[in-house]
Amino acid sequence: MSEAPILFDRKLLRARRARFAHEVEARSALLAHVASEIAERVEIMLRPFPRALDLGAYRGLLGLKIAALPSVGEMIYAESVAELAALCPRPVLVCDEDLLPFRDGSLNLVVSGLALHRVNDLPGALIQVRRALAPDGLFMAAVLGARSLSELRRALLEAEAEAHGGASPRIAPFADVRDYGGLLQRAGFALPVADTDTLTLTYPSPRDLMREIRALGGGNVLMARSKAPLARGTLKRAEDIYRTRHGKAGGGVRATFEIVYLSGWAPDPSQPQPLKPGSASKRLADALGTAERSAGDKTPFPAAGPKGK
Repeated sequence: MSEAPILFDRKLLRARRARFAHEVEARSALLAHVASEIAERVEIMLRPFPRALDLGAYRGLLGLKIAALPSVGEMIYAESVAELAALCPRPVLVCDEDLLPFRDGSLNLVVSGLALHRVNDLPGALIQVRRALAPDGLFMAAVLGARSLSELRRALLEAEAEAHGGASPRIAPFADVRDYGGLLQRAGFALPVADTDTLTLTYPSPRDLMREIRALGGGNVLMARSKAPLARGTLKRAEDIYRTRHGKAGGGVRATFEIVYLSGWAPDPSQPQPLKPGSASKRLADALGTAERSAGDKTPFPAAGPKGK
C-alpha cells in the first residue's frame, strides 16, 4: 500500500518462526506480560466489542486473554505462519500482518502483541487495520521500542568489531515511540496514543536470551545482514562481554525491553472533537486572573501588592 523500504526478509522470518514454533509455549514470558497489559487496557473500555481480531497471534495467548473479557464477543486469530496458526484456537486464518483479508468496517477490536514491529510496510498495515475497523472500533497493540535489547546489540557489535574490524547488523532496529505515534496519525486513527513501558527480565545466560529471541521470531532476518553465520569464537566473546557488563550478583544476566503500547480509534462523529480556532468563549488570561499582553509589548508588569490586595 506504500513504497516502504524492505528491511526484513519475510520469507526467512516465516521459515525460522515455523522451525521454532514448538518452543513458543515454553518461552512466553514477554508475550504473557504484554497480553496481561493489553487485556487490562481493553477491560477498562466500558463498551462491547462483538467481533475482535488477534493479529500476529503466535499461539493465541493474547487473543485468549481478550476473549475472556465479558465485553468481547467472537475472537478471530490471524497468524502468518501455518505451524503457529495450528496452535491457536479457532477460528484462525493464515495471513501476513500487512495483507488483511477483512472487509472494511467488519471488526470492532483489533489487538496485536509483539508482531507489527517486524513488518516491512507498517504504515500500510495500520491503514488496513483502521479500514477493517467499524466506526468507533478500537486498535491496541504492543511493539518493541528503540531501546529494546540494547545490551545484546552492543555486545554483538563490539565482539564482531574486535574479531573482524567491522560488524554486520545482528539485531533489528526498532522505532522510537514518537515515530510510532506519528504512524498512528498518518494512518488516520482518531485519538492516537503511544506510551512506553521499560521491562527488565533476567535470563540464566546470554545464550538463553538469544534462544527466546529466536523463538519469538526476533533473530537476524534483516535484508542487510551478513550471510555468513557468526563465528563460534565471536559469539563466545559477545557472551563474555554481556556477562561482564550486565551480569547479576546472584547469577544470570539482565535484558531490557522497551514495550511501546499503541492505541487508536476508527473515526466516528460521536468522538470528542478539537475546538475550531477562535471558538473559545473565555480568555485564558481571565481564567488565570492575570493581564493579557501581546508578544511585542515591553511594558513591565505591575509589582505585586501585599497578600490579599
